[in-house]
Amino acid sequence: MKNQWSAIFTGTTKVKVSGRGIERFLNQLTRSGISIWNVKRHGAEAITFQMGLKDINQLRGPARTSKCKIRFIERAGGPFFLKKLWTNSGFLLGGAAFLAVIIILSNMVWGIEINGASPATEHKIRKELSQLGVEKGKLQFTVEGVDEIQRDLTDNIKALTWVGVELQGTTYHLQVVEKKEPEKPEVLKPQNLVAKKKALVVKMFVEEGEPAVELNEYVRPGQLLVSGTIGKEDETKSVPARGEILGETWYKTHVDLPLNSTFKVFSGKEKRNYYLGTGGKDLKVWGFGKHQFKQSETESNQNPIKIFKWELPLSVKKETIREREVVVRIYSEKQAVQVAKELARRDIKSRLPEDAIIKGEKILHQSIENDKVKLITYFRIIEDIAAGQPITQGDE
Repeated sequence: MKNQWSAIFTGTTKVKVSGRGIERFLNQLTRSGISIWNVKRHGAEAITFQMGLKDINQLRGPARTSKCKIRFIERAGGPFFLKKLWTNSGFLLGGAAFLAVIIILSNMVWGIEINGASPATEHKIRKELSQLGVEKGKLQFTVEGVDEIQRDLTDNIKALTWVGVELQGTTYHLQVVEKKEPEKPEVLKPQNLVAKKKALVVKMFVEEGEPAVELNEYVRPGQLLVSGTIGKEDETKSVPARGEILGETWYKTHVDLPLNSTFKVFSGKEKRNYYLGTGGKDLKVWGFGKHQFKQSETESNQNPIKIFKWELPLSVKKETIREREVVVRIYSEKQAVQVAKELARRDIKSRLPEDAIIKGEKILHQSIENDKVKLITYFRIIEDIAAGQPITQGDE
């Protein structure tokens, strides 16, 4: 049995032997140690059997001495199977190429649909997608995952409140929610306008109500700016006071900036590896060799391989290794002061309304202590200082 199984790989043949000396022929094969199996008799002077292909040359001697005729009627096993494959290799290669083309086409990006966006925002989204590599004709496993695409779009396009990204087959579907400036609710109840903070009044524009202060007048928090009570003493009525009262306000910022600082940045160099995954194991198919980065950060993205809408038990994993460097930044005293000033401006802008204006700035204190620049800056700001205050019955 062992010889039969091994002969399947090396090749087997079915032999028909005819003649009067069949018994003598079989005895000589046995004495020569030639293995045969499935021996069957066909009448008095014919038998068939199977044997290994490697023993064929040893049949001539026994056949000649026993005066038997030999005919090979069937061949099987590894060599003949490979020969048949080679004969039909054109069909096999064509089938393999067709399957490869189908798999590649099924894993390409063929459509990008964007819903819920205005034409201007849609143009921005498509431009950003192009920079991210999400374009028609791109292989899906070379593109970032939907979570990364969604995060990049939200971070880079300020007009978006939310965007949902979904990959269906070969098409990316994006559902967009744009930012909308909230409409200011119409004030229906009577109110006064009072000062939100200490300031010097520099400009007044009153739409409705009676001004209670004048230009270049200092006001304190809570002081009445525009009264909602208008009319003569005997005929007064309350209205919603409206208007813009610009005042000059004052702020201080404190900035501590180290002269020497260490941080990590990406150098721009990267290495990409591709793996074919199946059964929880990954086989590297591209990107052989080790990277030479002293410090690195690895990001991986895995995408299933599909034929049309069906997912195969295979996936392509893209691994991106980016070189990371440690950078030591050293400022001179002059450079540190300039950077600290810029940080102070950013800090004050983050604390102010968008329409506020920086009128002036002055450094109140500047020193270097423990390798740090300490900066205290005084800012003069022009901003709207008015806030609504409902009029109660006791105020009328």
